Amino acid sequence: MQPTRGGTTPTVFVSHEVKDKDKWLAATTRGEFFSPLDVTNIREFAAPTNPARVGVLMDVADMDAVMSALETPEAEAAMEHDGVVKETVVILVEA
Repeated sequence: MQPTRGGTTPTVFVSHEVKDKDKWLAATTRGEFFSPLDVTNIREFAAPTNPARVGVLMDVADMDAVMSALETPEAEAAMEHDGVVKETVVILVEA
């Protein structure tokens, strides 16, 4: 999956549920996991009417690298640490 919009870095939105929103918001795991993959401008969101629903908006230079990294034991450990409910993860890429 290559960058979109004339070669610019696409913005990606990931939504999912978490076991504890406050713990998830306080965690530094996202930055630690994604920064080495050249993911920048990471912003967190929380649904005002559903405390279990959160999301991340970020700029991803290499979607293939990120998608591969998400299949690793390190990704599994990061999601477990942050309380992510893995089966609820939805990834949307800027079109």
